[in-house]
Amino acid sequence: MRYVGRVPAPPLDGFIDDLYCLTGAPRHRRMNVPPMPSAHLFVNLGEPALLRDSDPAVPPEVFVDGWFMGVWTRRFLIEYPRRVRLVGVHFKPWGISPFVGVPASELRNRWVPVDAVWRRSLDRIRNRIGDLASPAETLRVLEEELRSRLAEGPSRGLALVRQAGGRLETSHGVVPVGALADDAGVSGNHLATLFKSHVGVTPKRVARIYRFARLIVSVDARRTIDWSALAQAAGYFDHAHFSREFKDFTGHSPTEYLALRRRFPAEPGFPPDSGPMPAD
Repeated sequence: MRYVGRVPAPPLDGFIDDLYCLTGAPRHRRMNVPPMPSAHLFVNLGEPALLRDSDPAVPPEVFVDGWFMGVWTRRFLIEYPRRVRLVGVHFKPWGISPFVGVPASELRNRWVPVDAVWRRSLDRIRNRIGDLASPAETLRVLEEELRSRLAEGPSRGLALVRQAGGRLETSHGVVPVGALADDAGVSGNHLATLFKSHVGVTPKRVARIYRFARLIVSVDARRTIDWSALAQAAGYFDHAHFSREFKDFTGHSPTEYLALRRRFPAEPGFPPDSGPMPAD
């Protein structure tokens, strides 16, 4: 399966990490995806895929058309078809807010059809993309759509959330939340309320996800791993807490995860994201 991605031009780059196309036959059809500091837009141009929540009480969803997904605080599983044709967006944690017009808390740990958010727009998007063979052209169409959807004026509190979220991003989640609130000149409770509205989760949760993401992309399965040193470098100072969070986020212990990563290396050409793992 081929991944082609790029960062959009300003001002979209303040809200989006990358736009991407996935095409071809996946090496592994079932992928276990841990929490990552992203919200998502998927537009499926090929055969149906299947999404499963790690919470067994949530029924699976057949992914036929297009879906928004907010920030996830637990892992989920995606089952690809035999051949994939999909275009998507990795939003920054706060980046989905000015595009959807609903509180991000309504998208947390959920998948929602595009047409439930952007009324009757999915067919138009898919028709514009049509049978375009070029990933560059496909991404151009998607970028134009996103540019037209970006709210002209920032909603209340978004600028503050972007500022605080940007510090969490650049520090990989190690800035104390109290320091973020102090620097913003607001209370911790007020900052948490703004984050819930624009991100869907509290700044403390965003920090945890950034911290985990830094650790997981630092794993080089070709080398001997000193988990204690790696965890400490990522901001974990309690090894027992690190082990619990790792198991909670991935479904595996660090040792089990490393064995899987060595057995199933990341596909060449994909972004440096060692989080998703084959589930079969």
